[in-house]
Amino acid sequence: MSDIPPPGPGATIVESVAHNGKPCRVVDNTGTIERAELERLLAELVEERQFGLRAMSAKGGNTIRFGEPEFTHMQFGDRIYRMLLFPYEARLEAF
Repeated sequence: MSDIPPPGPGATIVESVAHNGKPCRVVDNTGTIERAELERLLAELVEERQFGLRAMSAKGGNTIRFGEPEFTHMQFGDRIYRMLLFPYEARLEAF
């Protein structure tokens, strides 16, 4: 499982509870996204049951790794951010 680096010094953190009762959070490492947007994102991720351990095989390989992050991109306003989805944290980084 991947170690999650600590949030940056100016990060905005919004916390909640996942569908399975475990704590989860969204971390905006840029500190530039409005808190209301982060709260909406976190609510959607919880509702869609996106938090928790998942087994993934990277690029069709034979090795299955638990807890590896998923990567995607999201747009807030005019800016695009990289989102890393760890088992119980969604991390937003500058793109």
